[in-house]
Amino acid sequence: MAEDHPEFAQMKRLGIPGGQYEWSKFHDRFDVSKEPNEANRFGWVVEVDVMDPNSIPKKRTALGRFKHEGAESVVNKDGHVVFYCGDDERFDYVYKFVTAGKFNPDDRAANMDLLDEGTLYVAKFDADGTIEWLPLVHGQGPLTVENGFASQADLLINTRLAADALGATKMDRPEDVQPNVKTGRVYVMLTNNTKRKADQIDSANPRAENAFGHIVEISETDGDFTSTKSTWDILLKCGDPSLADVGASFSTATTKNGWFGMPDNCAIDAEGRLWVSTDGNNEKDTGRTDGIWAVDTEGDARGTSKLFFRVPVGAEMCGPSFNPTGDTFFLAVQHPGDAGLATFDNPATRWPDFKADMPVRPAVVVVTKQGGGRIG
Repeated sequence: MAEDHPEFAQMKRLGIPGGQYEWSKFHDRFDVSKEPNEANRFGWVVEVDVMDPNSIPKKRTALGRFKHEGAESVVNKDGHVVFYCGDDERFDYVYKFVTAGKFNPDDRAANMDLLDEGTLYVAKFDADGTIEWLPLVHGQGPLTVENGFASQADLLINTRLAADALGATKMDRPEDVQPNVKTGRVYVMLTNNTKRKADQIDSANPRAENAFGHIVEISETDGDFTSTKSTWDILLKCGDPSLADVGASFSTATTKNGWFGMPDNCAIDAEGRLWVSTDGNNEKDTGRTDGIWAVDTEGDARGTSKLFFRVPVGAEMCGPSFNPTGDTFFLAVQHPGDAGLATFDNPATRWPDFKADMPVRPAVVVVTKQGGGRIG
C-alpha cells in the first residue's frame, strides 16, 4: 500500500499485512492483495448469547478495534457495566469501556445491547501513582477532524491511533485485565517487552528488555469502576528472584517453585485471591513450563505466589475460570507439544492421551477438590 493512501497509517499501526504465520500461502482470504477487506474483519469484540443457540453473534464496535486479549466485565455499584481490555502488543495500551445504560438483573432483554453505547477510555499511568482514564470521544482534545479523525466511528476503527494522539502509556504487552468486585482493584497482566530500551522505561514499565513481564494493580477510587482518575502500583515484577539482574519482586516467602514469568491470563476466586496463568516459560528462559499460580494481594502475604498446576511441555496455560461457588476450576491447555523441533508426527508430548496413534491435543481441564469444597 502506498504511503499516501488514506488507510496507510492505520494499516501500519495495526501491523497489516503481517504474514508472520504464513497463512496467506494456503488461504487466499489472508492474502491482502486478493482479499483487501479481510483485515478489517479482525480486532473487534463479538458478543455471543450462549443461552440462545439460535441467536446471531453481534460485533460490539463501541469497544474499539485492536488486538483484544479479552473483555473482562464487572457490574459497578451504580449499575453501569464496565469492561476492561488489554491490547496484546508490545508498546500498546490498557482500556476500559463504561456502558451508557445500566444493568437490570430482573430484565434480561433490557441488557442485551448494553455494549452498543458507552464511553471507551485508555489509560495514562502517571509517575505519581495516579492513573487517568482518557475518553476516546470525537471532538474532545486532539480527536478532531483536523487531526484526521472524521467521526466517532473513525476513532473506534483507528483506536490505536486515537490512543496515540491522547498520549496514553505504552505498556509491556498488556493481556488480561481483571477487576476484583470485592476490593475495587483491577489487575493488569503485562506479559513481556524485550524491545523496550533503557531510555524508554517509565514508572509503570520500569525494566528495559523486560523478558519476564509484571503485574500492575489499579485501585479504582472508592471502589468505583467508572472512575476517571484512580491510583496504581506494581504488584509483581516477574522472573527468578534469585537472580539480582532480573529485578523480580516476589515476597521472600515465595519458594523456588512459586515464582513465574510471562503473566498472561488471570482469574479471581471467591476469596478474592488472584490466580495467574502464564505463556512463554521454557527451559531456556526460566527452566520451567507454563502453568497457573495463586498470588496473595493483601496483608503480609502480599506478593507471595504458589504453584498450583503445571501444563505439559510446549503448552500455554490460558482461560482460567471459577464457577460461582469456587469449587470448580476450568483451565485451558493450549498448543501442548509445541516446543523445540517438535513436529506433528513427533511432538514434544502426546498429552492428554499418551498414545502413539493419537496426536497431541489442546484440552480444557476441570479441577475439583477431593471431598468437595472451595479450591484454594
